[in-house]
Amino acid sequence: MNDRVWITGVGTCTPMGCSFDEFAATLLSGRSTIERVRGFSIEEHPCQIAGQVLSVPCPEGEDPAAFAQLHRTEQMVRYCCIRALCDSGLWEKRHRLRIGISLGVGAEWMLPWESDGLRHYHAAWQPPVTQTSLVERTRLQLGISGPAVTVSAACASGNVAIAQARAWLRLGWVDVCLAGGCDMAVSPMSLAAFGNLRALSRKNHNPTGASRPFDRSRDGFVMSEGGTVFVLERDAEARRRGATLHAEVAGCGLSSDAHHLVIPSPDPKPAMAAVQAALLDACLSPSEVDYVNAHATSTPVGDVAEARVLTMIFGEETRRVPVSSTKSMTGHLLTAAAAVEALACIVAMKHRSIPPTINLDDPDPECDLCHVAHTPREQPVRVAMSNSFGFGGSNTCLILRAA
Repeated sequence: MNDRVWITGVGTCTPMGCSFDEFAATLLSGRSTIERVRGFSIEEHPCQIAGQVLSVPCPEGEDPAAFAQLHRTEQMVRYCCIRALCDSGLWEKRHRLRIGISLGVGAEWMLPWESDGLRHYHAAWQPPVTQTSLVERTRLQLGISGPAVTVSAACASGNVAIAQARAWLRLGWVDVCLAGGCDMAVSPMSLAAFGNLRALSRKNHNPTGASRPFDRSRDGFVMSEGGTVFVLERDAEARRRGATLHAEVAGCGLSSDAHHLVIPSPDPKPAMAAVQAALLDACLSPSEVDYVNAHATSTPVGDVAEARVLTMIFGEETRRVPVSSTKSMTGHLLTAAAAVEALACIVAMKHRSIPPTINLDDPDPECDLCHVAHTPREQPVRVAMSNSFGFGGSNTCLILRAA
């Protein structure tokens, strides 16, 4: 049985745009979408900048008034799932298919608690009792009948969701699967929490220049929000119906540091294991990789740790394989980061152009890689690797192959 799995639909909404074409155009322009936070008071926050989606478009066919009443995160999930199914040409056929959902959603149960607290109420919040999960509500609202799960692996969630979706398809549990990640985390609580951890950049005077992966002057990541959801299908079914093949999910690798809640392991071997597993799964050698979308968040420790992993994986190929961190433009979308960066890899494949790491003015000598700095590099991309290493030591590597 041919077990290749393809991405045949894309739904996305980020500060870079709310369609594939908008996202691609902004990404390849080398333009940052980070700005001063709007929507709530930031005077007491050490970090006052972020990437924000101030308005999620109402999907066609939805009641705008009812859509406006949903929480922003539910709007994002709904929009991305519907757009992905429409892009794949399966929206009208969804009731006749077993469609699953595997989705990373950030801090879902904390959202109503935060909203209640900001209104100075004191509701007793019991998540499993008070309300069904966001993914389950989405499954019911869309009228699809497959399994639905929420993935919780911090910044690696999107890659884990994609790996799980591919496994369901190969097992024959679903005909089609929605997979990706959504996170609308720019809120008073999240900004305060990450700010108090000193994980966020404090370059408030220069929002577009604050996210500086691999640069010697980096001082922390910049939060962002949004989402990307993909439609995944088996090769035979996708080809039978003439679907657009965006990219093949060629390899997935997962591992855990089990080292620290927020600090990456000083030992590169656990993260290397995820990358090696993905290469083995894809039946590829490091020499066949054309581009690496690095996790690199712009933190002093994390960027060096990943550079060490890449250097050990690629060896003599390190100076050849182009590496960039699109977080320099998008900011860090937390639970949605891996899915958005998989989309950046598809952009690189379709446009034959590698997105840059902007703000890389003074590369850290401890991050001695083949950087694509400031401007895109025109180059065919057949195989792209996307790393995502999350809080708690969740390491993932996704390898996509061009159609």
